[in-house]
Parts: sequence; C-alpha cells; structure tokens
Amino acid sequence: MFPRRLIYAAISISSAACFVLFGYEFIRAVSTSLFIHAYGAENLSRGMVAIFPSMIVLLYCYGRLLSWQGATRALAVSSLFFAVLILGCYAMLVRGMHFAAAIIYVFREAYIVIVIEQFWSFVNSVLTTEQAKRINGPFCAIASLGSFAGGMLVSKWATVLGSEALLLFTAGSLVPTAVLGVIAYKFGGEPKPSEEEAGGRLGHIGIRTLFRSRYLVFIGILIISTQVVSTVLDLRLNLLAELERPDTDMRTAFYGAVYGNLALAAGILQLVVVPLALRFIPLPYIHLSIPIVHFVSSLVLTRSPSLQTGAAAYMIFKALDYSIFRAGKELFYMPLSYDSRYRAKQVIDSFGYRSSKSGSASVIE
Repeated sequence: MFPRRLIYAAISISSAACFVLFGYEFIRAVSTSLFIHAYGAENLSRGMVAIFPSMIVLLYCYGRLLSWQGATRALAVSSLFFAVLILGCYAMLVRGMHFAAAIIYVFREAYIVIVIEQFWSFVNSVLTTEQAKRINGPFCAIASLGSFAGGMLVSKWATVLGSEALLLFTAGSLVPTAVLGVIAYKFGGEPKPSEEEAGGRLGHIGIRTLFRSRYLVFIGILIISTQVVSTVLDLRLNLLAELERPDTDMRTAFYGAVYGNLALAAGILQLVVVPLALRFIPLPYIHLSIPIVHFVSSLVLTRSPSLQTGAAAYMIFKALDYSIFRAGKELFYMPLSYDSRYRAKQVIDSFGYRSSKSGSASVIE
C-alpha cells in the first residue's frame, strides 16, 4: 500500500518534526520563564499582542521565498535562518539585554508554526487520503517523541545549566531539521504548482486563494475558535505558575515537565487513538466531541483554581489539539491545490493560529 520511497519520505519528515519539536520544548519553557522574570506574568498578554505583526512579516518572507526557491529550499532556508536568529537572541541575553526575552517570546510563537506547517504541506501533497488516515497518527507520535524528550531534559537541566543556555539546543535542533526535510523531499518529490500558481502569480502569501474558497474560510474560523480557548488556558496557567513557582529556573523546570508530559499524552493518543478514530468515526463527530471535553476541564479549573488544575486543563486541550484534532484537520487540505496547501494553509494554520491568540490576548489585556 505504501511505496518504499513514501516510507522513506515519511520517516525523514517525521524525524525532522521530531527534531524541531525537541528544540521547541527548550525555547517554549525558557522564553515564557524569562519573560515572566523580566516583565511579570501580568504582561504576557502584551507579549502575545506582538505576535500579530511578527507573523505578517515572517509569512510574507516565507511566501516570497516559496515563490523564488520552491518548497524544498524554502524549508531548508527558513529553518537555518531561524537557528541564526535564536543564536542572536541568546547572545543578547547573556550580555544582559533583557528586551531579548520579549523578542524570543514573540518569535517562538511564529517560527514553530511556520516550520511545522511546511511539514504538513508536504505530507498532504504526497499522500492519498487513505494513506494519511493510517500514517498521520504515527507521524504525529514520532514528532511527539521529540517534545517528550525535550520537555524532560528541560525539567532536569534548567536549574543546572541555567535558562538562557537551553536556547542553544533549540538553535542546534534546526540544523538536522533542515537536513532531514530536504531528504524527505528527495524521496517524496517536490510538489509543483500549476501554471496559474507558479511563481506566486495568485499572491505570494495566499490570502487571495483563501478568500476565494468558502471551504478554506470555514477551516480558518475553526482554527481561530480553538485558539481563543487555548489563549485563556495558557494565560491562566502562567499566572498560577508565577504565584507558585517564583524562582525563574524552577519555573522553567516546571514548564519542561508540563510540556514533556503533554507530549507523552499526545503521543499515546496519536499512536493508538488517532488511526482508529480516523478510520471508523466520521470527522464531524470527532470535531463536535472535542469542545465538550474542553468545557468540562475548563469548568473544573474555574471551580477549583490551582497550578495542578491549570496544568491539567492546558494539557488536555493541547494533547487533543496535537493529536486527533490535528490529524483530522489535515485531511481537509489533501484534495486542494498547491497554493491552498502551501500558502493559504500557512495563513490559516500559522497566521490564523497565532493571530487569534494575539487578538484574544489583546482583549483580555
């Protein structure tokens, strides 16, 4: 059912995702902790507001790069560029430039979705729908191994190495990410745009493609609605963490443990539940059942606010988001055009994902 070249491509791209998520756990824990240390948890919503303009700039650059160099080189160049930028922020932090904590906090929200969505654009382009139903879960599970390992190492090393030094692991992880991404394209083949889409003729970013399709607009609304809930849970967890974990490195270690356990839970769901659910349960039922779970966990947090219930509500949301919701959502893109998969998808799943978080934070703030 799976040609050998596709098996090799799947192993390569899932390994690339494993590396990038391994590195992301370091920057996610570190950036939040350093921002709280520099500006306080009450100002996290202001940091989230800055995500909106940063996403516009990075998505425009990505779109131009895709038009100019194609999908393979766009993935390699963007990954290595992000590595250099993280190294620059690390250099500023060790020199006492505390504003770099704000830069790294905003940037971490943007770079990870742009890289990850390029992986999914590739997967959605080279697999059939039936192949994806079988492979999307294991693909996510392999990627989650990186998250689990990264989170556990953060929890052990934060107080030993110090928070700033952990950024080096994030920068280093983007090098094998770029290499494995290129290898995946060598095996799977680089998808090509139609003559009408070539060179970004319909727009480098993909906004025109998005708004020409009611189908894509509804996917965008779905993503935005989920991120409103995510933002509220994220901010609540961080406020509770500031109160109960006042030491910066201890707080970084706590975040590492939370994200590591989250990755483990998501990995189990991805490996066991997702392949069965996608094959035997209609997608509408899957997407309708997830909000019910989030409502219950949020209700528990509201009635009994504590660091434990805050972490539990956040982890439940993210575990479902990273597993069954993500794997099911990606099936929506598979029959669509090149620009829908590589450009409009970035607008929805990168810009929409993060800007809705930014917009929700600005309302809360």
